[in-house]
Amino acid sequence: MIDVKDSLVFKSALLLQREAKSFLITLGMIGKDFVKVMYYILRLRVNLMALIEQSSRFAVDSLPITLAIVGMTSIIISMQISPELAKQGAENYIGMLSALVMVRELAAIMAGFAIISMIGSSFASELASMSVGDQISAMRVLKVNPVEYLIVPRFLAGVIMMPFVFVLSSFVGLLCAGYVAKITADLSMLNYVDSLWRGLYVRDIMIALLKSSFFGGTIALISCSSGFGARGGAKEVGEATTRAVVWSFLAIAIWDYIFAAMFYL
Repeated sequence: MIDVKDSLVFKSALLLQREAKSFLITLGMIGKDFVKVMYYILRLRVNLMALIEQSSRFAVDSLPITLAIVGMTSIIISMQISPELAKQGAENYIGMLSALVMVRELAAIMAGFAIISMIGSSFASELASMSVGDQISAMRVLKVNPVEYLIVPRFLAGVIMMPFVFVLSSFVGLLCAGYVAKITADLSMLNYVDSLWRGLYVRDIMIALLKSSFFGGTIALISCSSGFGARGGAKEVGEATTRAVVWSFLAIAIWDYIFAAMFYL
């Protein structure tokens, strides 16, 4: 007779239960840390030197890989759409379409993915290593609040610096798209820029800046919270880093859907 516990249905249900429990625990940790972070921010308990250091990491250190990813993505998209629009006699709309795609979605999303891969994983692994190495416990013994000292500067750096990363990424992406359009569709840069201005709207730019700020804060908070809650040994450091990256990707997709539903439906 087959034991119920050995059946595929039972194992699948057990796995689903374990994942649901992990989801609720992670969500609870993120919410709890967010409340603590906002408490210290509203009381203006922010370490300015730490904020400057983390802002430099978030924006400056991640800029080369971010611009490379956004630039290559815009080149690939422009290679696809420019010749097709030119065939239909709509080459004057290439700049407008590039602006809509880049400003509304591509620049913020791809920059967020690049920062998750480089900075978010770094935040998670750093704090997880400190947690499993009892350095955070030592901070508490020395009367130093770890949330105020470790998470608040990183969260604010994400909120403040992500819009700047978005602006630079958009500029590089549009520049790369225009260069490809010039080659593949024989479109002059003057016509491209003229079409570009017709596709840029202040409303879209403001929404994208707000969205990118939410992206940055979410990436920093999830990464820090995942690392902060790590317990055990070296294996838990890797699991916390993986959890931070996966949850950050998912959160970015959810935020993007919420902004699209709120402002463009």
